[in-house]
Amino acid sequence: MLSSSGTTRPGTAGSADRTPVAVHATDPILREGVLSQLRRYPEVDLREEAAAGPGTVALLVDDTLDETALARLRRLVRGEGARAVLVVSSLREAGLLDVIECGVGAIVWRHEATAHRLVQAVLAAARGDGDLPADLLGRLIDQVGTLHRNAAGHPGVPVSGLTAREVDVLRLVAEGLDTGEIAGKLSYSERTVKNVIHGLTTRLHLRNRAHAVAYALREGYI
Repeated sequence: MLSSSGTTRPGTAGSADRTPVAVHATDPILREGVLSQLRRYPEVDLREEAAAGPGTVALLVDDTLDETALARLRRLVRGEGARAVLVVSSLREAGLLDVIECGVGAIVWRHEATAHRLVQAVLAAARGDGDLPADLLGRLIDQVGTLHRNAAGHPGVPVSGLTAREVDVLRLVAEGLDTGEIAGKLSYSERTVKNVIHGLTTRLHLRNRAHAVAYALREGYI
């Protein structure tokens, strides 16, 4: 049964073996276009945007990934426990690791976003599998390789260097934000922010937040 907006209401009969999907798009026309593509696939159970949560795949569609979209991804994946599929026209190099670190394993280019391709990505995300375009996978491998090479020249630093999440937190620390403000900006809990800072300062033998910021600046992370 469909609601007035054309999405399936939670709890409808026959949806037990289907994958619940909530479509998120800032453009209502774009959102309706995606919904229209997906309605004819019986394996997909369309839900309202507010229904995103554990067991639901959040399908986010936008032209580019800006800070607002990234914060929405973090909220849906980390805060609400949803799986996520990101559909974008382009993705900057700096944003790729952010997206992967956020927990998004399925990305689809807008120009490749046929109904079949979207369903394929949704089902992969629901299983917890990765689904990246071949060119994006190559870029990810290059970035990880660069991190490993950079870390190799710094004895005592693990091959992972600073994670994207640690860089996000330190960048905001450098801007003078306190724990609560950082948590709000990144859609984390304050406990998560404290754990991130404690983890990196302990791992890298740094004395405090200021020392951590100095380290990140010196090594070119921020």
